[in-house]
Amino acid sequence: MTVQRRYLIVAGILVVLAVAGLAMFAVERFVPPRRTAVRVAPPPAPAATAHINATLFYGSIDGQALISLRREVPLAEGTVAQGEEILRAQLAAAPAPLTSVVPKGTTLRAFYVTDRGDAFVDLSKEVSTAHPGGTLYELMTVYAIVDAVTANLPKVQRVQILVEGKAVDTIAGHVDVRRPLPRDVSLVREK
Repeated sequence: MTVQRRYLIVAGILVVLAVAGLAMFAVERFVPPRRTAVRVAPPPAPAATAHINATLFYGSIDGQALISLRREVPLAEGTVAQGEEILRAQLAAAPAPLTSVVPKGTTLRAFYVTDRGDAFVDLSKEVSTAHPGGTLYELMTVYAIVDAVTANLPKVQRVQILVEGKAVDTIAGHVDVRRPLPRDVSLVREK
């Protein structure tokens, strides 16, 4: 095979490669790509939040007693987390025509339970500063909280109310809250 013939073969191969490259370029540039339909699954529906029916306590229409009411509260894992959910529900606005006996603006700062079954409910200062006062109203405020916790959390036997992280003598001057208090339903009236 002569050198000249080898050059012709190499030149022929290069011409074929150049033509093939140009053809590929032209196809990519001028022929739109085929679109294939891709089915996208819709996002999964959010899981329904499990709830429990908790017993909460509100002021009666005449303001002279507590009324127990079963309400749905989000289910939480563990005594402390469930207690927080129950207390948030108790601190929320009361369903009409009942009234909330916890002063508006009161928030839960912390909740914890000891091994002895005593719960500590740490509330914001509004529980005291926004409280209208009066022995009966203060009793209803204290026992709405104490009874809501003890009625719904079997591990809790007594509840102590703290204000802004501190033990206080009273929340409005009448009811001793220096120690954990047991459940007391003497103020609860049936509907």
